Amino acid sequence: MVESDLIMPVDSEHRAMDLRPLSIASPHMRAFHLSWLSLFSCFFSVFSVPPLLPVLGATTSTGVISGVVSLSATFISRLTMGPICDLLGPRLASTVLSIVTAVLSIMLALLGASTSHEGLIVLRFISGLSLGNFVANQYWMSSMFSPSIVGVASAVSAGWANTGCGVAQVAMPLAYSFLLHVGVLDSMACRVVFLLPAGLQIATALATLYFGQDLPQGNFSVVKKKSKHTSKRGIVDFWEIIKEGAGNYRGWILALTYGYCYGVELTTEAIVATFFRERYNLGIEAAGAAAACFGVMNVISRPVGGMAADVLGESFGMRGRLWGLWLVQTVGGVTCLMLGRMSDSGAPPGLTLAVLVVFAFFIQAASGLTFGIVPFISKRALGVISGMTASGGVMGGIVTQLLFFSGSFGFSRETGISLMGLMILICTLPLMLIYSPQFGGMFCAPLKDYDDLEADYYEFVK
Repeated sequence: MVESDLIMPVDSEHRAMDLRPLSIASPHMRAFHLSWLSLFSCFFSVFSVPPLLPVLGATTSTGVISGVVSLSATFISRLTMGPICDLLGPRLASTVLSIVTAVLSIMLALLGASTSHEGLIVLRFISGLSLGNFVANQYWMSSMFSPSIVGVASAVSAGWANTGCGVAQVAMPLAYSFLLHVGVLDSMACRVVFLLPAGLQIATALATLYFGQDLPQGNFSVVKKKSKHTSKRGIVDFWEIIKEGAGNYRGWILALTYGYCYGVELTTEAIVATFFRERYNLGIEAAGAAAACFGVMNVISRPVGGMAADVLGESFGMRGRLWGLWLVQTVGGVTCLMLGRMSDSGAPPGLTLAVLVVFAFFIQAASGLTFGIVPFISKRALGVISGMTASGGVMGGIVTQLLFFSGSFGFSRETGISLMGLMILICTLPLMLIYSPQFGGMFCAPLKDYDDLEADYYEFVK
């Protein structure tokens, strides 16, 4: 029996059946808090650069290119993080990735990489790798919480972690201004300021390593030694699972739709400070504060999406989850279109900010709804489906930035935002194609008296 079994209800595998955010009981709630704090520091690091682009002397082109490179690193990292978690466990995998990327970022920053075109690209590539910890975060939540609550736990953990984007938009300009205020030269302040995100990464990584636990039964290495599966059988199963996940068309559809909720979120985080600064002639502190409103909405929006998925699933099954995701993401697309058109028509900054907040709520809630569906698409290939979906989100961010904000096609920033909204509406439509004989789809009912052993791998209603 584990420690928190005495105070939290658990299932037969000692996974928590309740989420208690005010508790730090080991292992469940301690893992919850360590996981989101570690991922928070990674988001803080990745988005520490955009609000400082003007003082770093970066051109618009450099900002876009370095942003795309950062997302490309995240794409690579997320694809590989799943197997690494299977090998090392989420605690050690997260720790190693955070410390390695933080140490490299410190070295590059002190060498002045942030003030040159090539150096900034390399710096953002290294920091972008750290966001592979999103996979470790979701893996850890799935290991610690039962299916009845894992959707909410995953959404809250990821949502709170995502606020690191918004906090960085405010904290980094303030930290830079503070360094100048105490007499640090501008050329040195541009280097020293990046010790803040890197130091936060190292601190949370060490806390995760020393105070966390991989599984309710113990750390991953100990539990793995007790497993009776042979390594040969494990290799065979591994490739079978890869094949099953990659062949599941539902996973590819979720990868596409996630690309235009979470991918749009990543794109907006990268451009919103510059948008407010250029559109309304704001300073870096004021523009950062306006941009932070988008990121900090994750405190409530993504958890609400996860809870909505669970409620709709209990009441309406798969059909409810799919309709809920389609509706919320579609409203997000409409508000994105409004944001672009309002800005283009000369709306005051207060009204633009209000629409930005509404847009943030719906597009971030759609991310929570998506991962309220993912765990139930395929039980056996859960890791593969999760990796496909998470990587699809990053790829959506890469494509959107290249198409609409790189300057290659001559779009203004306002037009790019409107076109991004249109892409959200279009890329959400394929949800209508998701169907399973056991549980139906958005328009089709499930087959009556359907009986198939494969149904064990799908579970949209408890």
